[in-house]
Amino acid sequence: MTSSSENKARSILEKEANRIRLLIKKQKNTLCIAHCKAFEEVVDTQMYGLSRQIAFAISLEAITNTEGQQLLSDLERDLDRMYHEVFSERKEKEIGKEV
Repeated sequence: MTSSSENKARSILEKEANRIRLLIKKQKNTLCIAHCKAFEEVVDTQMYGLSRQIAFAISLEAITNTEGQQLLSDLERDLDRMYHEVFSERKEKEIGKEV
């Protein structure tokens, strides 16, 4: 593949990953993340879709396997951090109510 095609594929995949990050950030200040199984299903579905897009890009040799795995790993790390922040904030609020 040409460098231009590789850059375009990377750009599209990065935009998709950022869209998923934004989806989580929009829900961060609500209780939906902490209590909504449907929201978890949406995120899981989005992550699965991105993983399939990455697999397709790898099969086209638009990106390397390493690049694809790194993109997923970075997104998973970011999502874990956001979830941790939400649950930590929720726990702090609950502790504050007990005092």
